[in-house]
Amino acid sequence: MRTHPSEAFTLWGAAHEHGGVSGRFVAGAAARLPLNEMLNGSVLDGRGEELRGRSVLIATRDQFLASMALIELDGIARRIVLYPPDLPFELLPAVIEAASVDAVVADRSAMGPQVPRVQYFLPYAREIVPQQCDRSVQVATEWILLTSGTLGIPKLVVHNLASLAGAINRENPAAPNVVWSTFYDIRRYGGLQIFLRALLTGSSLVLSSASETAPAFMKRAGSLGVTHISGTPTHWRRALMSSSMHEMAPRYVRLSGEICDEAVLTQLRSTYPEAQIVHAFATTEAGVAFEVKDGRAGFPVGVLESMPGVEMRIENQTLRVRSSRTATRYLGDRAPVLKGPDGFVDTGDLIEQRDGRCYFVGRRDGLINVGGLKVHPEEVEAVINGHPEVFMSLVKTKKNPVTGAVVVADVVLRAESSSSVRDPRSIRNDILLCCRRSLSAHKIPAAINFVPELAVAESGKMLRGHV
Repeated sequence: MRTHPSEAFTLWGAAHEHGGVSGRFVAGAAARLPLNEMLNGSVLDGRGEELRGRSVLIATRDQFLASMALIELDGIARRIVLYPPDLPFELLPAVIEAASVDAVVADRSAMGPQVPRVQYFLPYAREIVPQQCDRSVQVATEWILLTSGTLGIPKLVVHNLASLAGAINRENPAAPNVVWSTFYDIRRYGGLQIFLRALLTGSSLVLSSASETAPAFMKRAGSLGVTHISGTPTHWRRALMSSSMHEMAPRYVRLSGEICDEAVLTQLRSTYPEAQIVHAFATTEAGVAFEVKDGRAGFPVGVLESMPGVEMRIENQTLRVRSSRTATRYLGDRAPVLKGPDGFVDTGDLIEQRDGRCYFVGRRDGLINVGGLKVHPEEVEAVINGHPEVFMSLVKTKKNPVTGAVVVADVVLRAESSSSVRDPRSIRNDILLCCRRSLSAHKIPAAINFVPELAVAESGKMLRGHV
């Protein structure tokens, strides 16, 4: 008989709450398992007990395998490091060193550089076997998430299950037949939130796959009865370009990870008129701070003082957050300080207050300097995206001999506009007119390029850079 878990808050133990696991499932692109089989099964050939008390890095291509490894190892390993699938394996030795990793779980033999003194567990396409872990004694496992930085080694952010689940109301189980899904990968903070939300509130979960197109994923999500689904605004803009949006009929749509403008909210309301549309603010370091449920961009000023258990303030124009949901620290010998002396995390997200509402205008490290004047790319994108013939846009900087830099924009038009006989110059002039009406002169794009698509990182965020 399986022993009862200790009082440590663990994924395995909490997933059994709220009436057990009967009828619940987790589905990937190639596999679907009842949750009961996942909780009692092993993707480590039954060798999970060998990893007790160790620092384990999970680096699987398939997030379904990663989800099973998380369930199996939380409460057993002293530390779990989630290695995102889009992170180059050349960085693996540095991450292993920083996190004192002594075991790696992977589903490929060619992993790049192999590191001496590290044991490799390779769960290829083996059958799932019974778990052999003793759950009577469990530990509070550290969870290490890697930031999505584009330069150098990413930061290693230290959480525990309690901080990661701090925004999830575990005392209030989900309604019957709730099925969660997300465009995110669960190795990133946004996707991990949905993974935990499903397991800790008595729901089922449908995982996306990097090998699956967005239309195929949405069709599969619809066939599996997805009721609640999340993604970045960029995920949703790309999805809105597909007729497969109507393959799903969600009751709840969530956006996070990027600034959410009025245009994408309006499109989602039109597509899913019966769904609740929510956008949330969260970062890997600060955790989930708040949700906005009124269907508008930005958030009421009152939110800064009304979130139970979360303290927020605006200092030097950036949002600062302090709560039990924030990460503990960065990992590594030369890691920067994560929190200020007062315990607040500086998110780096710039806030502007107008008419009793706060609006995100961009990242402090993402400003474009045009002749000494500041431009927030997201502010310009919000104006461009508001044009009725625009689906999405990306504003970036281009070197200029006079001002040092100018603003340029890549724009994806709606299908009916790009295929129409209307002169593209006319559409371009209309967009520039909208910009002149809403923006200062230095923020108006010097060039607008119509493109078929925009580059998007595997994290679901647009790739920004110079041209």
